[in-house]
Amino acid sequence: MEGHRDDVVSNRPRKVYSDDQLAIEIPETAHQISSDSWFQVGFVLTTGINSAYVLGYSGAVMVPLGWVGGVVGLILATAISLYANALIAYLHEFGGKRHIRYRDLAGFIYGPKAYKLTWLLQYINLFMINVGYVILAGQALKAIYVLFRDDNEMKLPYFIAIAGFACGLFAICIPHLSALRIWLGFSTFFSLVYIVVAFSLSLRDGIRAPPRDYGIPGSNIKQEIQATVKQPVVGNMMKALYFQFTVGVVPLYAVAFMGYWAYGNETSAYLLSSVSGPVWVKTFANISAFLQTVIALHIFASPMYEYLDTKYGIKGSPLALKNLSFRVVVRGGYLTVTTLLAAALPFIGDFMSLTGAISTFPLTFILANHMYLVAKRNKLTSLQKSWHWLNVVFFGFMSVAAAVAALRLIAVDSKNYSIFADV
Repeated sequence: MEGHRDDVVSNRPRKVYSDDQLAIEIPETAHQISSDSWFQVGFVLTTGINSAYVLGYSGAVMVPLGWVGGVVGLILATAISLYANALIAYLHEFGGKRHIRYRDLAGFIYGPKAYKLTWLLQYINLFMINVGYVILAGQALKAIYVLFRDDNEMKLPYFIAIAGFACGLFAICIPHLSALRIWLGFSTFFSLVYIVVAFSLSLRDGIRAPPRDYGIPGSNIKQEIQATVKQPVVGNMMKALYFQFTVGVVPLYAVAFMGYWAYGNETSAYLLSSVSGPVWVKTFANISAFLQTVIALHIFASPMYEYLDTKYGIKGSPLALKNLSFRVVVRGGYLTVTTLLAAALPFIGDFMSLTGAISTFPLTFILANHMYLVAKRNKLTSLQKSWHWLNVVFFGFMSVAAAVAALRLIAVDSKNYSIFADV
């Protein structure tokens, strides 16, 4: 029976027993859940946090904020994210049900309207993250091209199209998150390659370089992943989160701080474009960044795939003609739209900032605190309630401020770039 687990996944609601021997109902899903160790889930989470996005933190985070603001900001972001995800982990089994989707939990606590709103915000956010990954993959391919040819004949949109095609092939071949398995090992290897190369070459450049200018220029999905973890759910999810926010963030900090130390406020938005060194080393690093981005995109696109597979009753062998055809048409279509938008809008990062302000902040920080407050209200002290309300209000103001800033960036950059521009 265990040998057929990957091929036949029941999509009927069923009950299992948690550590306290209470029956826990698991909702319908076409994907595999309750099968992965906390270690595998931890690697999935770490794959996301150490994706090629880390190559942009020196330029995108450290340059605008400087040493004090950048270091404090990254550490605070880590602590706050761990706390918010821990709150959600403690609500993963709540009210006699296992909430394998973020929208399921919101709907259970607040009702059907909250379910629909959470669903909308979550998938807008994930879609924009996926667009960003396609752009990153395209940038990595273009960086390889520039190392060997400087004729500017191949534009960034061409490389984005190639990257989107590769992401589509991977999405068709990997039916669900649990099927990643060996690919998580490859992802970790690829991450180590570009992180070690970026760190080492930045260190070498920083030692050789004259004094840098560090002045601030210009006077910038956890629930679905956790659903795959084995029982005991909360304990294993917390182990995975601790792994992600300790071991997992070390490479992120190392690259972000070293890149900024080496190049100051001249650090590029893609760190491998700033480093100097042997062509073959930089080529290997960029290839690794491209391949790891393909895997990371699949992780953040999986909630959308799970929704579509479940809605249309896709079950049984992933190699069945019906299931394979469905993935080709539906996932291929989804990534075609994603790739087209990535190639067409060179200032898509501004839109990502806007969707982050109206979806990431509310979903990750505001909603997590308020749901915990509502769910545990009879067990919390007055001080604990005040703490959660403080978080809700603070991040509410932060969300509004971030949205205003993003709208301003969109207005400014829309005048500077044309559609399908090579940036």
